[in-house]
Amino acid sequence: MHVALLVIPDCLIVALGWVLLHKLKFSREFFTNTERLVYYILFPALLIQSISSTPISAGSAGRLLAVSLLLCLAGYLAAWLARPLLKPRPIALASLAQCAYRFNTYIGFSLSAALAGSEGQAIMAVIVGFSVPIANILAVKSLARFQGANVWLEILKNPLVLATLTGLLLSFSGLGLEHTLAVTLSKLGNSSIPLGLLCVGASLSLGGASQDRGVITWILAIRLMIMPVFALALALGLSLSPLETHILVLFAALPPASAAYILAARMGGDGRCVATAVSAGTVLSVLTIPFWLFIGEKLVN
Repeated sequence: MHVALLVIPDCLIVALGWVLLHKLKFSREFFTNTERLVYYILFPALLIQSISSTPISAGSAGRLLAVSLLLCLAGYLAAWLARPLLKPRPIALASLAQCAYRFNTYIGFSLSAALAGSEGQAIMAVIVGFSVPIANILAVKSLARFQGANVWLEILKNPLVLATLTGLLLSFSGLGLEHTLAVTLSKLGNSSIPLGLLCVGASLSLGGASQDRGVITWILAIRLMIMPVFALALALGLSLSPLETHILVLFAALPPASAAYILAARMGGDGRCVATAVSAGTVLSVLTIPFWLFIGEKLVN
């Protein structure tokens, strides 16, 4: 019950985001601008502050980089198994595959702090920072044939990648952040999670995409049930610490990223089926995240 209760506050904030848009008639432009603020300013501030304020050894960072790479690749390969097995529409699979290995960072950061405080949040920050460029490369590569894109330019411009590298540099060098700057970034970062969760709620859309129901089910099964199994296997194989294992399992159990819809729409993919997958995954994760947190807690304690 304790584990399940950790998820409820986030679910309530997500539900509030849906109510604000659909019942209280907040404009979509409001949420679009809010998400842009979170993505480019507030969330990078959280990454820099979290990573730079927690000592991270090169060995620990190397292990987390390895599991991030292997986990994303496992999700990518599992997603594309749908092509010979289910024979989905090519554009639907290219658009949906990213939902198997892209993750909702806002929910992840909120739950990692609830589980293990600043130390857990710092580990989540490193995993997220390493995974963002890997996941983006795979997602852009899958959709590139529908609209030309410079994959490496997209990665180099990504604010989460830049923030992660800055935080790691400050942590490894031992310089840290000057007190006033650290407090400023902390205040900005603390506001990113509730605002991000409100935007997740506003993005929920469960209608349509009935013709792609089979491949959507396949992708969500990978995202919510198979990826945590991969994470446990990698954690055991690479001898991660109990806390690292717990946070990695949480990361692997997160629902798909709402940004997956934006990428699919921007690159000529099928945004409608991606919106359905993201929304259904977010709702189902209310049940699956507590399950995997419980399993992770039993295995590491």
